[in-house]
Amino acid sequence: MASPRPTSRVLSRGDTVSFWFFVVAGIGIAIWAVVRSIVNIAAAASNQNVRVAAPFLDTVAQAPIGPNGTPVPVELTGAVITAPALPPASLAALFIAEGLFAAVVVTVVTLLLLLTSSILRGRIFSRRNTGLVSAAGIVTLVGVAGVPFFQNMVANGAIAWLSERTFDRGAIQLIDVPSLFGIAFVAGLAGTVFAVGDRLQRDTEGLV
Repeated sequence: MASPRPTSRVLSRGDTVSFWFFVVAGIGIAIWAVVRSIVNIAAAASNQNVRVAAPFLDTVAQAPIGPNGTPVPVELTGAVITAPALPPASLAALFIAEGLFAAVVVTVVTLLLLLTSSILRGRIFSRRNTGLVSAAGIVTLVGVAGVPFFQNMVANGAIAWLSERTFDRGAIQLIDVPSLFGIAFVAGLAGTVFAVGDRLQRDTEGLV
């Protein structure tokens, strides 16, 4: 079997620089995600005056945007509220959401960095790379579906605590379905491309 071609024959210098930039950016994103989650968990750990992002639907509020700051009715789609405390289940959901967010980002970045490392060594299509792409897509789907689910639990708990369970936000969609389908499509397409590329490469190498 012929050995993989050298990286210099597979990637141009510009491509190599772009991939190394991706490596640096990926590491930076992973560090940011971990620090962000740690800061948010630390801020909520005391369970006092917890800031919570909450989506709303068909909810009218007053905003001082009229002449001389006159209140004007606006429809909320989202807001940040400060709850004096969260119910234990909501506080646990906050910790899970932050931990899941960091874990998903770090995992996806790690998988893509492993893929990038393989490409930089001159091996673009392989079963290993196909597996890395597919795994990155699956983990991303888990994050897109799981993180908002737990965040909504946090928002529900905060609003229930503040309103003594008298306020109804309406039917809030937990998951961004179009984004979920879009990510699933891209992940499936990428996995198929790598699988076909690996098959063609093995067939070509078999003829050498």
